[in-house]
Amino acid sequence: MWFLFMMDYINAFWVGGAICAFAQIFLDRTKMLPGRVMVLLVCMGAVISFFGLYEPFAEYAGAGANVPLLGYGNILMKGIKEAVDKDGFIGLFKGGFTNGAVGCSAALIFGYLASLVFKSKVKKA
Repeated sequence: MWFLFMMDYINAFWVGGAICAFAQIFLDRTKMLPGRVMVLLVCMGAVISFFGLYEPFAEYAGAGANVPLLGYGNILMKGIKEAVDKDGFIGLFKGGFTNGAVGCSAALIFGYLASLVFKSKVKKA
């Protein structure tokens, strides 16, 4: 029984690590900037969600699939699907904002709080 419990942690660890390693390889082996790699991961999450493969993937990997940027793409895609079903064409434009607002708000709030706690210094070349 405890082994099954531990497998959840192991799967989350190796899947999340593989996603991060994939992103790092892209950064090291290509001339892509970090922002573009992050957008690539969000778009991959949305595409995987569109094809209906994200839910089984997240069931297997748990937090290893939901915490990285793939999970954010999935959240955006879910919001768009729900809004299109409810509101039609206009849902394409508002669904992602509705579902993604909590994550963006948390990032802004915690980023601001971190800026209050830590003093930034200018790098000298």
